[in-house]
Amino acid sequence: MSAIRAGLSRGLIELRQAYTNPVDLIGQFLTPTITLVILFLLRNKTYGDTELSIAELAVPGLLSTIISFNGMYALLNVLVQDREDGTLLRAKAVPKGMVAYFVGKIVTTAGAVLVQLAIVLGVSMVIIGGFSLSAAGAVTFGWVVALGLLAVLPFGAILGSVLDARTSFLLTMPLMGVIAISGIFYPITAMPGWLQGVAQVFPVYWLGLGTRSALLPADAAAIELDESWRHLETVGVLGLWAVVGLLIAPTVLRRMAGHESGSSMAQRREKALQRAF
Repeated sequence: MSAIRAGLSRGLIELRQAYTNPVDLIGQFLTPTITLVILFLLRNKTYGDTELSIAELAVPGLLSTIISFNGMYALLNVLVQDREDGTLLRAKAVPKGMVAYFVGKIVTTAGAVLVQLAIVLGVSMVIIGGFSLSAAGAVTFGWVVALGLLAVLPFGAILGSVLDARTSFLLTMPLMGVIAISGIFYPITAMPGWLQGVAQVFPVYWLGLGTRSALLPADAAAIELDESWRHLETVGVLGLWAVVGLLIAPTVLRRMAGHESGSSMAQRREKALQRAF
């Protein structure tokens, strides 16, 4: 419990530092800001024969992208960096330091995602409009966000434990590809059938579907697959990803921590210097 308390304290300190550092703030909000500006310009353009604007349909997609991309990639990236610079090795040298370290990183990552969601949702309601968060919608949005974070955070930890700085950067393109085919910014029903099947394997599509069900009017389900919000399927797929990730992540993290040593860190630095020169 002392390690968990230390991790919570560490996570809150890191979160406060992130939101008082201009560079970190730019990194977190640059892409959402650009996207919101584009959506503001598209707010009067409707999709097909519906009365829904493209911007209304895309805002839930932006929120689910923040959960999936930032939730996974932020944790992945920080694990890779901390392995490279020795932060993880120093945490290992402290009794129960690894528990406190991982609790802190989860708190920081999840907290940053929640803050971004709140700010982006609030701003989009003001500048775009067209949707509101009812009591039922707020409940739906809450469990979708919670399940979504449980689905993506463990895989961020898993990938961060096995990848290095170069390979983690290469992962960005496949992840953006998954986001592109998941109906996040354009209805999945307009895509080929085989792409629809591929997209439904990953949690990104279900995150988008869940956020749309929370924010859009009920008749917007007409442009979804099966003309339904499919809440049971959303819970099932996101829950399955969460269970698998939570079962695998502790083992991978323990193995990674067990292999961390001064010599392994020195070898990674030497390889990084060789690539640089």
